[in-house]
Amino acid sequence: MRDFVYRGNDGCRLYATTLGHGPALILLHGGGPDRYSLLPLARRLEDAFTVVLPDVRGYGRSVCTDPDRHTWAQYADDVGALLDHLGLRRAALGGTGLGGTITLRTAAALPERIRAAVVISMEDIEDDAAKEAETAMLEAFAARVQEQGIRAAWEPILPMLAPVIEALVREAIPRSDPASIAAACAIGRDRAFTRVGELAAITVATLVIPGADTRHPAALAAQAAHTLPRGHLADVSLSVGLETAADLAHALAPAILDFLTTHLTLHAAAPDRHGAG
Repeated sequence: MRDFVYRGNDGCRLYATTLGHGPALILLHGGGPDRYSLLPLARRLEDAFTVVLPDVRGYGRSVCTDPDRHTWAQYADDVGALLDHLGLRRAALGGTGLGGTITLRTAAALPERIRAAVVISMEDIEDDAAKEAETAMLEAFAARVQEQGIRAAWEPILPMLAPVIEALVREAIPRSDPASIAAACAIGRDRAFTRVGELAAITVATLVIPGADTRHPAALAAQAAHTLPRGHLADVSLSVGLETAADLAHALAPAILDFLTTHLTLHAAAPDRHGAG
């Protein structure tokens, strides 16, 4: 296992961990946890893949206290910067929650660089009213972080989330920078997608794993998998029975491994590294 630093296109220092051997797979954590939340999953995949776990901008050690730098376009650009740092022409990409949304945005913006995608516990695509409510919620959350700290800010929200998400958020709080977490709430002002139909433009083969709470509705995952031209709905989900990162890894790794092994084998002709082949 190796830790390293790379830079976004704006010079922001971003941190990541890599482990394993084989084709590259980047896994992005959700909003609240950090890269260590996906380490048990990475360990179950490391015999087949070189797994890269970044701290998404704003989380963990990837501190970014400028709210204007928290946009979906910037997050997708950060994935491109990571690929460039690693010397990769393309890689498989996946993520949970926020990381899943970044995965979809990156697959839309940089389809030639994404071999396959995995969206775990897909975030809701809100209508205008719901988006306004989310923006207000995140602004209130940021204010609580600044006034009371990260732990106090999360307390009214965590009971609404799936148990495993709650556990991963709590574990990451001591490793989080309050000013950076508050700034990351500015993503609420941006909009990843305005309607599910926009996913029809994403041509990358995508596995969609349903979530288990109102912010990650299972019905939306099914609709998204149907809308994506090469979408696949997993037969497992981020169920309420999962409580730890190890539980998540045990439940989801077989489906992810099967999907990626199948789709990366089918599209193995083109080189992954710059100058390879």
